[in-house]
Amino acid sequence: MRASPHISNNATVSRLMQHVLFALSPGILTTVWLLGPGILFNLLLAVGTAVCAEVLMLKLRQRPIMLFLRDYSAIVSAVLLAICLPPMVPWWIPVIGSLFAIVIAKHVYGGLGYNPFNPAMVGFVVLLIAFPAIMSRWLIPPAHSIFSFSEVWQFVFSAHLPLGQSLDSLTTATPLDTVKTQLKIPVPLGTILQQADTQAFIRSWQWINLAYLLGGLWLIYQRVIQWLIPVAVLTGLCSMALVFALAQPAHFASPWFHLLSGATMVAAFFIATDPVTAATTVKGRIYYGLGIGLLIYVIRTWGGYPDGIAFAVLLMNMAVPIIDQLTQPKIYGSNRHE
Repeated sequence: MRASPHISNNATVSRLMQHVLFALSPGILTTVWLLGPGILFNLLLAVGTAVCAEVLMLKLRQRPIMLFLRDYSAIVSAVLLAICLPPMVPWWIPVIGSLFAIVIAKHVYGGLGYNPFNPAMVGFVVLLIAFPAIMSRWLIPPAHSIFSFSEVWQFVFSAHLPLGQSLDSLTTATPLDTVKTQLKIPVPLGTILQQADTQAFIRSWQWINLAYLLGGLWLIYQRVIQWLIPVAVLTGLCSMALVFALAQPAHFASPWFHLLSGATMVAAFFIATDPVTAATTVKGRIYYGLGIGLLIYVIRTWGGYPDGIAFAVLLMNMAVPIIDQLTQPKIYGSNRHE
């Protein structure tokens, strides 16, 4: 027998974060193609702000700057925030969101490993509550044919569009928001989904979610994340959607609609699986993921916000300590729990 340790693992925080960034690339590229190049400006502004905020906070806390910058955690948080933002927002939206994510949600609590809440979702919720009108403007796909790169640049930094163009006429609510709003009128679900603009937007979000699903499956294959939390999130969401869709199909969307709308796949594979803020026990991860999925459906269906992923994740982040405490495995050979 060789001397211990018998288990070798060369995984580092930096390497894991690089894998996450690589897995996000298919979804980002698909979003750029379908919703325009504005997402690239969100990424540049959010990442730049996050890196600067990280350096400033590390310096104030007298921590080694390069050591913590190389772990890529601030960049991953900024990217997750940026891909959740609409593709045509003023420059200060991703800047404010990144500042809250890094300064308030991360370093105020002690930095990486000590933050109880997902930083990207904290930044997103701040923006959603403070600027609801801006956060609800999504370009009608395919948006890459509407604005050129230079026109998007001009709008992001000066809020000006070419003559004859109005952002209000080129933007619309997401399919989740459209379905929720028109069902309250009430309009039958089948009529809403048959509208041409809604169908085009639904197809775009389906492709985007499938691209993020591909990246998430690659993370599982590379053993960067475990399958428990993503499967639990999707199971919780689908089970609720199936029950209500079977009970009243004219008023509640199908599980397929919920799976491939909004940021479902981003939440399941990239946000809920955050190793710092997620549950740590095996049973705890299942309960944690199921709770997120159930809350997503409840907020989407009856809440005041169209998606609700950020609120669902943050609410379950608060429940993680009690979940971990109640799901501790038994000590081997004993009836007591650890």
